[in-house]
Amino acid sequence: MAMHQQNLPAIFGALSDPTRFSVVERLVRGPASVSDLAEPFAMAGPSFLKHLKVLEQAGLITSRKSGRVRTVELAPDTMKSVEDWIRTHRSAWERRLDALGTFLEKDLQ
Repeated sequence: MAMHQQNLPAIFGALSDPTRFSVVERLVRGPASVSDLAEPFAMAGPSFLKHLKVLEQAGLITSRKSGRVRTVELAPDTMKSVEDWIRTHRSAWERRLDALGTFLEKDLQ
């Protein structure tokens, strides 16, 4: 099992918070400074930084500092592991629903 797949509970936990989910949604458009990411939220800087720390610990984001500006971006490998997990489970769900549909059609005939 890949490292990111072992970390899926932390990844989904990090995404379960509306603030963190919004940050990830914003980062889909590209990297942003911490101050730009924090702007839409009515919270103190340290509180916002805690959200970024959770996202970073889950492997969803990375950051780099250039001078006084810290830039944050998505970690594409982690997002790919989430996508792979969903794709794998979607196939199983679709097979089960198809089987149910077939069963119900036979029952109605």
